[in-house]
Amino acid sequence: MKMAGAPAAASTCALSFKSEFWRSSSCPVLDTQRGVRKLPPGRIQTWRRYPGVRAEVKFVSAEEAKNLIAVEGYAILDIRDTSQFKRAHIKSCTHVPLFIENQDNDFGTIIKRTVHNNFAGLFFGLPFTKINPEFLQTIRTQFSPESKLLVVCQEGLRSAAAAQKLEAAGFQNIACITSGLQSVNPGTFDSVGTTDLKDAGKAGLVTIQGQISAVLGTVLICAYLFITFFPDQAEKLFQLAPTS
Repeated sequence: MKMAGAPAAASTCALSFKSEFWRSSSCPVLDTQRGVRKLPPGRIQTWRRYPGVRAEVKFVSAEEAKNLIAVEGYAILDIRDTSQFKRAHIKSCTHVPLFIENQDNDFGTIIKRTVHNNFAGLFFGLPFTKINPEFLQTIRTQFSPESKLLVVCQEGLRSAAAAQKLEAAGFQNIACITSGLQSVNPGTFDSVGTTDLKDAGKAGLVTIQGQISAVLGTVLICAYLFITFFPDQAEKLFQLAPTS
């Protein structure tokens, strides 16, 4: 049964929190299974740890991120794979990839890698990866839980996943760029690499699809004009073509 006034009582007993939530066990405690309950009078006060409530991750624009770095002292943590990082990255950032290239040689992985390399790898230039098992351990050696971290990736999805991992590990000041580096205009950050930050995710055949389309279009137009203006010669060519 739910006690009247329980939300107000609980709010007066709530203490400030950063990465985790702490509440006095002598105050009413919300139990999702049994409702609100209170310890009997005379019990010694202890502290209970509630890991469900954590620090809030900030999602900011590129301009807001620039301000966090310049004014609030946020460090840049680039969690993209090595290939994207090499194409372009923000100067003075720390690179700890959330995913690393999967070079395992078990049968299942070999099959998956072969399929990947002939589709997503070929057309989009994406490496075949797996979760970096040393991701959190590596970050802990370079940053304290109180460090202010701007986590960046190319599209914004991996940085959100990395921020969740960092938050669960106790890091208290985390920010991400909404939509990732692909939304960053040239010149917003000082960068290093062979291309702009927003284009660092482009690789594979998609980078030359415009040229491929132009060549195919030219061939089709030439074929159409040839058939239109030289129908006799075109018919002879069709007759020379092998038939099944």
